[in-house]
This record gives sequence, structure tokens and C-alpha cells, in this order.
Amino acid sequence: MSSSPASANTERTASLRLMAGGSLGGTVRVPGDKSISHRALLFGAIAEGETIIEGLLPAEDPLSTAACLRAMGVDISPIERGLPVHVQGVGLDGFQEPADILDCGNSGTTMRLMLGLLAGRRGRHMVLTGDESLRRRPMRRVVAPLAEMGAKITGREGGNLAPLAIQGTALQGTTIQTAVASAQVKSALLLAALTAEGPTTVIEPAHSRDHSERMLRAFGADLRVAGPNGTHVTVNPGAILQGQTVVVPGDISSAAFWLVAAAITPGAELTIENVGLNPSRTGILEVLKSMGARIEVINNRDVAGEPVGDLKVNHGPLTAFHIGGDLIPRLVDEIPVLAVAACCAQGISRVEDAEELRVKETDRLAVMARQLGAMGARIKEQPGGLTIEGGVKLRGTTLDSETDHRVAMSLAVAALVAEGDSTLQQAEAAAVSYPGFWDDLTRLRT
Repeated sequence: MSSSPASANTERTASLRLMAGGSLGGTVRVPGDKSISHRALLFGAIAEGETIIEGLLPAEDPLSTAACLRAMGVDISPIERGLPVHVQGVGLDGFQEPADILDCGNSGTTMRLMLGLLAGRRGRHMVLTGDESLRRRPMRRVVAPLAEMGAKITGREGGNLAPLAIQGTALQGTTIQTAVASAQVKSALLLAALTAEGPTTVIEPAHSRDHSERMLRAFGADLRVAGPNGTHVTVNPGAILQGQTVVVPGDISSAAFWLVAAAITPGAELTIENVGLNPSRTGILEVLKSMGARIEVINNRDVAGEPVGDLKVNHGPLTAFHIGGDLIPRLVDEIPVLAVAACCAQGISRVEDAEELRVKETDRLAVMARQLGAMGARIKEQPGGLTIEGGVKLRGTTLDSETDHRVAMSLAVAALVAEGDSTLQQAEAAAVSYPGFWDDLTRLRT
């Protein structure tokens, strides 16, 4: 990554030179957790009274959620770095019918959670769309279970692709077994359940991240978690949500880039402050520690119902990993950068049961295989994962984020340890979840 002054303006450039060599040192505080930021805005909007959000991620995806809510009459203060965000709730049934199509941008979380939020708004008609990438992403996984509750949602490919039209109607509580362990699917159903007739129980095949359950309870929802490993979640409608003060911790998915960068870069020593350590999100720590990564959790504390801590990481030798099954939902967003770590580990690493990565902003299995392969990595793509032979020196080359923010930052980490400089096309994609990534990287280079 370049340490030149030009790197400060990379969000506005088409490509960026990534300089190899050097090390990393110092302290970094990553942006607020994207998942929690979305939910704080949504739950604040349907609560009574004011919600104050501190540390909300001021990136493109949460901005899309805020824009959709504003279009339905919710008063949300400007979202700027370092300023608390004030949301004036309109209650569970206070949304105005929007005068125009609701644009979710590139945010799958915005679209999927909005589907659940709006399905039960009786008598109101709403249309959701997004950018070209989002209009290719599958929505049937949310639309189909919502239909079991009586939701009326139509769109391309039988309601699978946006634009999606929602005709708000009365919903019926029921028991739904989801086909995949997805926090987005689960959260959409829990939001729909808030206004349904009768209780709704969502049963997942494995435990996905539980930010919605934690925050809904904090807002006053009648919600119960049961079953093996918390896979059964029941909502009883009728409770009135009350505005809260929400403190958003740092996003462990963003911290993951620094964890891997420090673990694989000779001489590196980093401290990542104020990272959310929700057990449903810490699979990345478990895998890196199993690889031998030198990571220490310090200053453990609890903030607004979410465990938080600082992470200290030093460079050291790594060994291969084998991940799959129930672990995947707990680190699905971190698999691209784990693929980079695998390139630098001794042995053959395997990722299995990760078909979910094929329907993210890009097909992340294909993209990471393609881009790391261009750097000389011995990486093979399988239907549900990757096989990566470590210990092969990466080489600098021309790379492309293919518009995916996590791919952009993962490739930046890989370029740190490559032989020779690289060029990253579409580097501005990082702004979707981490607007200041390139500035932080420049500052941390030693």
C-alpha cells in the first residue's frame, strides 16, 4: 500500500498502487459495527421516543438504511463521523407511505431487513430497489418465509430479484424453519413478527449472529431465545419499543483485516481498540488462534449489552486451518481475508460449507480464487469453499476488487507481503464498510 499523500484520496480514485514491504505498528480503532449500526437505525425508527446512537458507522450501507427510513417520515439527524445520531421514533405503525421507490444502494442488509419491517404495514405500498449488484442478489430466502406469514411481495424471478414491491398486509405468527443460518433472514422475520397476529418462532439450522435478539430485548420487545445453541427465537407481538441510547462497538469484520495483516507481516505489532466480541461473531479469533496467531484480548468490558475488548496482535508463524459446518455463520464475512492468511500458513487450508459467499456483493469464493491466483497463490475453488496450499510466496500484480469492499481490503493485506508492488482497481469499494481504511493503512505502515 502506498504511503504517498495520494493514498488519502483513494475513495475517489479508480486504482491504487499497493507497495510491498515494510511492517505495521501502532493502534487503530475500526469503524462501528455495520450490523449493529443498521439495527440501531431500524429499531430506533419503530420505537417510541428518541434513540441516540453513538459510534454509528458513517459508511454507504447504513446511509442507505437511513435514507429509506427518512423517506417514510423518520427524522434522523445527519450521520457524520464523530457525532451521535438522533433518531425520532415513529412507533411500530408510524411509517408514511413513501412517495418514491426506496433505494437500498448496495446494501443487502438494508433490503432484506426492510422486507421484514414493511411486510406488515397494512394498506401501504412500497417498492425496494438497489444498485446493479444488489439487483442480482437473491431475496427469495427472505421473501419465501415472509410469505408463510402472509406477506405479499412480488418482483423479478417470482420475487427473488429486486425491484421488489411490498403490499403491506396483516401477518400471522407461525413457526418457520429457515433453510440457511442467516442473521439477515432471521432479523427480517423477527421484525415482521413484531406486528403479526400471535407469536412467531424462527428456527435456524445453526446459530447466526444475534445482534437483533440482544437489541430488540434492550428496546423492550417480548423475545425469548431457546433451543440448542440459541437457534430457536420466539417473538410475542404487542410490546411497545422504547427509544434507547446505543453505543456501537468497533466491527470485528473490519478488525479482521488488521488481525490478519499483523499476523502475516514480519515485525508487525498492532492494537485494535474497542472491538465488539459478541460470541456469535468471534469465529475469526478462534480460527486465527488455532493457526498459532499471537492474539491477546485485553480490557474486556460490556457496552450496551455487547461484549467489547481490545485486541493485541503480533507477527508469528501460522499453520493451516480446516473450517466448515456451524462455524461458518460466525465468520462468513471474514473468509476472504482468512484466505489471505492461508496463503501465508504452512500446510493446506480448507474452507467448506461456505456456499453463502456466492451470493454476497460478489461471488466471493470465485473472486478470491481469481485474484489470489493472479498473485501466484495455489488456490482451488470448490462448490462450497476453497482449498489453499500455503507457503507459496505471493507476487505483486494488477488486482481488482470487482466492486466488493471485503475483497478490496483483503487484497490490500495480501499485497503487504507480496514480492513486488501491486495495483488495485476499484479500490474505492472499501468505503462501503470502512471509509478510512486506506488512511489507516498509510498511518500504520512502518
